[in-house]
Amino acid sequence: MHAQEDTRHAHRISTALSARIGEEIAASADALLPFDRFMELALYAPGLGYYVAGAPKFGPGGDFITAPEYSPLFGQCLAVQCAEALARLGGGDVLEFGAGSGALASQVITRLAALDRLPERYLILEPSPDLQAAQRERLAALPAPLAARCHWLERLPEGFNGVVLGNEVLDAMPVHRFVIGAAGEVLEVFVTGEDGQFREVQAAARSPGLAEAVEQLQAAGLARAPGYGSEVNLRLGPWFAALAGALERALVLLVDYGYPRPTYYHPERDMGTLMCHHRHRAHDDPYRHPGLQDITAHVDFSAVAEAGTRAGFTLAGFTTQAHFLIGCGIDALLAAAPDPLDLTQQAKQLLLPDAMGERFKVIGLTRGLDGPWRGFGERDLGDRL
Repeated sequence: MHAQEDTRHAHRISTALSARIGEEIAASADALLPFDRFMELALYAPGLGYYVAGAPKFGPGGDFITAPEYSPLFGQCLAVQCAEALARLGGGDVLEFGAGSGALASQVITRLAALDRLPERYLILEPSPDLQAAQRERLAALPAPLAARCHWLERLPEGFNGVVLGNEVLDAMPVHRFVIGAAGEVLEVFVTGEDGQFREVQAAARSPGLAEAVEQLQAAGLARAPGYGSEVNLRLGPWFAALAGALERALVLLVDYGYPRPTYYHPERDMGTLMCHHRHRAHDDPYRHPGLQDITAHVDFSAVAEAGTRAGFTLAGFTTQAHFLIGCGIDALLAAAPDPLDLTQQAKQLLLPDAMGERFKVIGLTRGLDGPWRGFGERDLGDRL
């Protein structure tokens, strides 16, 4: 009966969200909604979007599993890099964006305590009320001196000094989608429809900055062939500008799946990278379960580096997840484990090329803080951006 109630509740949420999207389509120019706005509503519409409506998201009972759920080794290694930065700063805070289940926060602050390098505060900026509740419950179970350092914010802090963490945050930013027309013109992907039956329409690009962004790709020899389609994240610039305004001295570490620009917009990747996740199954239909599935796009790390440097950050390094974790001493953690068998299997998931090791990348950016940094010491691929 409980499962039936959950199914009915999910159906009500999806129906209400579809109606909300339909209202915005009806109110838009030519009844065409830019895809990035559709994605924003599907993921973040208050009380209805995927990340704010209360359904399980992480772990076996959710839709996907992130690295901290696979293994505590991930957060423990990330803490080593945090400790190096906090030592260089002479103290400071840690700020995590979108802390998910709270697993990463728990791993990082516990390891920092063991390294005798606790931050003054572990701050979390989490827009989802249900995820924030799960995080509070999880972190309240930590030893009292650690739990007392965990605080939740409603907005970016002022005058921040410390380390900023974002694990699988950038891929959940709404993106614009484009297609190259038969005559080489830039077409934008819009969403239309009603009664929950949504479909895509291609029309002349009109979202501010989209045509210019695609033309810059074309000037670099990319995204030129008629029929070629992909995504552009136009929100990176404003996001980094806001972040820069909040930070004084900091190391920013962002972990996600993606590529440098030449690989992202490779001629053979002509349908983009948009992907949906529902009950641990991946598919490419963002209109199938509005509000009940994750919608993501891979990250153009060249665009991340450019947006960061325009906002006043310095590129600190770029590497694969495997090389970052090795640089942060994952081998030493395995060697010190009393029963390393389970951890070894977990490490394989984090490190192997056909698992998460090469698909996920780590980019570091700094403001008022110099390197070098352990995580990028094994192999820095920054020259590929």
